[in-house]
Amino acid sequence: MAKLKFSCILLLLLICSCTVENINLSPLSDTASTVSGKTPPYSLKERKKLIVYSSEITGLMASFPKFRSTAVNTEVVNLKYYLREYINAMEAYNTKDLFTSHRKFEKSYKKLQTLRRYLNKDEDAVLNRYLVRIKTNMTFINAIIPQDSLTTLKH
Repeated sequence: MAKLKFSCILLLLLICSCTVENINLSPLSDTASTVSGKTPPYSLKERKKLIVYSSEITGLMASFPKFRSTAVNTEVVNLKYYLREYINAMEAYNTKDLFTSHRKFEKSYKKLQTLRRYLNKDEDAVLNRYLVRIKTNMTFINAIIPQDSLTTLKH
């Protein structure tokens, strides 16, 4: 009888000591909302779209080819850097950095458009294909991000 009581008490202590206080069964973690102490700025649907568009941009950045022109390659490196800044600012919901990195991206994009004329026909077509896909995804991202917060930074 004493062995049975001792076994029951030991089993009860084992069960109680192994319980978890906070169980999170959600597929999305709550770290995004608890890091800053605020609610997430994007809805779940918007967040999914932002992830899709930004992941395509980062995929394009990773697979960007090298060109014969060193000026084009240098500007491609700058464009990649500004895109990385933009994506990081978007993830952190930092509107000031988002606005400045977008302006830098636009300047670099325009400079690449002018440098395209120094490339041969095949390289020009490849560069144009990458730039169009990046610009399209940037446009989709800008459509999701609330623009009223960015307009106050322009002044």
